[in-house]
Amino acid sequence: MAPDFYTIDDFDLEGKTVLLRVDINSPVDPVTGLLLDDTRIRLHAETIEELAEKGAKTVLLAHQSRPGKNDFTTLQQHAETLSNLLDRPVGYVDDIFGSNARETINALKKGEILLLENVRFYSEEILQREPPQQAETHMVRQLSPLADIFINDAFAAAHRSQPSMVGFALKMPSAAGRVMERELKSLYSAVSNVKRPCVYVLGGVKVDDSIMVMENALKSGSADYILTTGLVANIFLWGGGVNIRNYNRKFIEDRDYCEYVKKAKKLCKKFNDQIMVPTDLAVCKDDKRLEYPVNKLPNLPIYDLGTETTTEYARIIRKSRTIFANGPAGVFEKEGFSQGTEDILNAISSSPGFSIIGGGHLAAAANKMGLTGISHISSGGGASINLIAGARLPAVEVLRESASRSKVKL
Repeated sequence: MAPDFYTIDDFDLEGKTVLLRVDINSPVDPVTGLLLDDTRIRLHAETIEELAEKGAKTVLLAHQSRPGKNDFTTLQQHAETLSNLLDRPVGYVDDIFGSNARETINALKKGEILLLENVRFYSEEILQREPPQQAETHMVRQLSPLADIFINDAFAAAHRSQPSMVGFALKMPSAAGRVMERELKSLYSAVSNVKRPCVYVLGGVKVDDSIMVMENALKSGSADYILTTGLVANIFLWGGGVNIRNYNRKFIEDRDYCEYVKKAKKLCKKFNDQIMVPTDLAVCKDDKRLEYPVNKLPNLPIYDLGTETTTEYARIIRKSRTIFANGPAGVFEKEGFSQGTEDILNAISSSPGFSIIGGGHLAAAANKMGLTGISHISSGGGASINLIAGARLPAVEVLRESASRSKVKL
């Protein structure tokens, strides 16, 4: 059952200053620095347009990547892209809560839109802490007095307990934006009606999210099978004693993921019959695809699942009545290595079961393939798969708490 949260419909927005948290984190060309895709910006445009039409003064809070990544950059291009999509001016300041940002917010007029700088330029935004602590950060203290309402539309980051995601909801009237509202209603409906067998397909490179989801799903008994793909599969193979070779071990070590190898080893021992790992993999040699059984891997980068593995995974998926999937099976964007991701997505699409695909790269691949048999493609991979697995979503909890503090329609 969906939580009791306010939506845009519960507020009179005319003339009000609204802090709107969106997730417009977008792919960036590593060479040119230009945005490669505006899917997420388009997704939130509906909420932003509605607020402008209702006469709100809209202040956008958003992030792009994280420190240390090559796509960690300013939001100037995002503002320009959003302005083109909305066909109305979108202001931008290279400031988050300093005097320039505060003065620009105070000068806004009805219907105007302002995008503040990448909130992850602010060091406290990266820290994961409990909501009451985040509500006392400088960002929240400086910006909350300038606004009347906080609206969170960033479902894709709802599993992050960061200041811009959870702090404002404890300080002011708050609601879900249209993207957040749709996602929560769809996903809570799915969770309340899980049919067995239920399979989780977990891959990609966000290993921390996948292993947390896996632990929750296995301990709660909601998963009959976990199919591992991508970097998640490599970690579980290593944890299970398979020699994935120096190149791939170093890839994991360089990302400080060794602790997850230990977790994988423990999970494999406890849930050995439910966690499936690849039996063969595709490696890259001179830009060509070569497949090997996992016990005969050469010291080359693993880029995809092997054919034997995808055939077995597809068989399990097609027999399942509920399918939750997150993360691609490999480096699907590289020619010759999309087979695993495509085979799994085709199996999900052709399955008679109810299926949910997490956001990010897997959703992009499904959209590119034009698949029509997937029940719901979420805008947020980590958030959706966490919700489904029964993990708490801090951003949703504070919206619910905000609504409970005020039982009257605002």
